[in-house]
Amino acid sequence: MDRPGDDLTVLLTGGTSGIGAVAARKLASEGATVAIVGRDETRGRQLADDLTTSTAGAVRFHRADLATQSAVRRLAAEIANTYDCLDVLVHNAGLSKGERTITEDGVELTLAVNHLAPYLLTHDLLDLLRGAPTARVVVTASGVHARGELDFDDLRLEREYSALDAYARSKLANVAFTVELADRLDDGSAIVANCLHPGFIPSTGLFRNAGLRTRLFARIAAAVPGFGTTPKTGADRLVELATAPEYGRRSGRYVGTDGPEEPAPAATDPEFRERLWRVSADLVGVEPEWP
Repeated sequence: MDRPGDDLTVLLTGGTSGIGAVAARKLASEGATVAIVGRDETRGRQLADDLTTSTAGAVRFHRADLATQSAVRRLAAEIANTYDCLDVLVHNAGLSKGERTITEDGVELTLAVNHLAPYLLTHDLLDLLRGAPTARVVVTASGVHARGELDFDDLRLEREYSALDAYARSKLANVAFTVELADRLDDGSAIVANCLHPGFIPSTGLFRNAGLRTRLFARIAAAVPGFGTTPKTGADRLVELATAPEYGRRSGRYVGTDGPEEPAPAATDPEFRERLWRVSADLVGVEPEWP
């Protein structure tokens, strides 16, 4: 995608806080059209208004709670009715839930928001991505994916629940989904898919729903100078995957803090990726043969 920022339309989930809000500002400053997705209507509209008046970009807020599949489908329909094409789809929304929660779709919440929402939203917006000369799917993953384990016989985590384990398995799913999507698109497609580890960012809102101990740790870590990664650094890495020429030519990469690196073996295992893809398709009610 060797095109200027002012020629891009970018959809950014989780765009009202943390690295998402910083990335939205940077993209808008480069003149991009930015569709920000978030749950907080007041914060989202304030940010969109601010960026529209203070940058060269055109920014619009779209409210959606990505925990429910009906909301993801409504968002996709709204985006398709608003924009002619989509150059970059950034899946940045995420959460870590302190206690086990099941959504109205019968899915464990962390997996629903962090993995199934990107899976379904990509499926529903594929035609819009194909309408762009070249397009990218960018997924915010995490280095913690390396400790993730996904038990296909206990997707609802009924046997035992750990917030960290639930988050880690959702990030493993993120990386595996990205690699599998890239592999399935590798037929001369103009769409590339890559994912990134933005670094440990203690000041992010990711931990707002975590347990008390995790929230306290994040608060203390955020107050320690030089500890972890700043939102700006994480956002810069995200924007680089979304716009830099070198990430528009190769697909299926996992980008760490020092550049592209090999993800955990499970994330690249063809059998695991295929099973995850088909299970995800079943959970959201789409045919698994896409794209």
